[in-house]
Amino acid sequence: MPRALVLGGTGLVGRATALRLLGSGWQVDVVGRDPARMPPELAAAGGKFIAADRADQAQMQAALGAGADLLVDCLCFTAADARSLLPLAANSTSTVVISSRAVYVDAEGNHVNSDVPPHFATPITEAQPTLPPTTDIDYRSREGYGANKVAAEQVVLESGLPVSVVRASQIHGVGASPAREWAVVKRVLDRHTALLLARRGVGGVHTTAAANLAALIETVAHRPGTRVLNSADPDAPSALEICRTIAGHLGHEWEEVLLDDAAPAGLGRTPWDSPYPIVLDTSAATALGYRPAGTYAATIAPALDRLVDAARDGQPPSDADYFAEYFDYAAEDAFLVKRVGRLGR
Repeated sequence: MPRALVLGGTGLVGRATALRLLGSGWQVDVVGRDPARMPPELAAAGGKFIAADRADQAQMQAALGAGADLLVDCLCFTAADARSLLPLAANSTSTVVISSRAVYVDAEGNHVNSDVPPHFATPITEAQPTLPPTTDIDYRSREGYGANKVAAEQVVLESGLPVSVVRASQIHGVGASPAREWAVVKRVLDRHTALLLARRGVGGVHTTAAANLAALIETVAHRPGTRVLNSADPDAPSALEICRTIAGHLGHEWEEVLLDDAAPAGLGRTPWDSPYPIVLDTSAATALGYRPAGTYAATIAPALDRLVDAARDGQPPSDADYFAEYFDYAAEDAFLVKRVGRLGR
């Protein structure tokens, strides 16, 4: 039986990857610091929890043991993280490091976290230029996240080891933080009868289901190599299409108010709103033999149901700062009263 070791295995990506591998007959050990965070579905499926700190090299070596057929690192954010991973990767047949579309820059050097939104004229391939690597800016900062990811990528790719760097975009699924769909789910639970969408809802940021990322990781497990691969859903739904998918799943109907550029700034924003589409080209993954688990609509349902259940149990997402801009109901109502003479609820 092949063995997989997943660092950060109790989080969004680790959970989805472990479940997929367990379903395919793998022995899966997930590494985390807190046994209480072990998802019950992983334990029920046969997954084993190993308590260890990603930053403690001795604990990581003990977790790896004699080696692994697949090593997945969901917690590699810096060059230092990458360097500490290399001794483990040296004793693994195939290694996957999770990265991000935040590394890419457009022709003007803009990226998804820059003050000026990037403009990618075509779907982004793995050959698209990236940010200069950095090790002297906090990776948790807006300006430092992508640049530190680039630095980490360089370390593992230059090692000569069979490490696949997988660049994902707005990962969604059970356990996502932030759970971006809450920006729409809460509106449904609040019984709003109108949905305002900036830029007529046509903007879009490509999404990546954790289930699709897991499918690509399984593909890479059977085809070790040193490479960079984009990972995204097979469709690239617009903000309007995403909102329709969520409302449809929850059996909710509302009037769509598609705003133009004359609308007040900030009105009708969503987590998938972008002045220019951001779409990843995933043809390299497909050529490797990857087949997606499903579209956005086909993979999002479990996460939506979990959000609704949690809210009804009095435990909505705690990312208050992230979601604040999406729930300015007073500004929306003022606009609707002025424009159509009624409230949105």
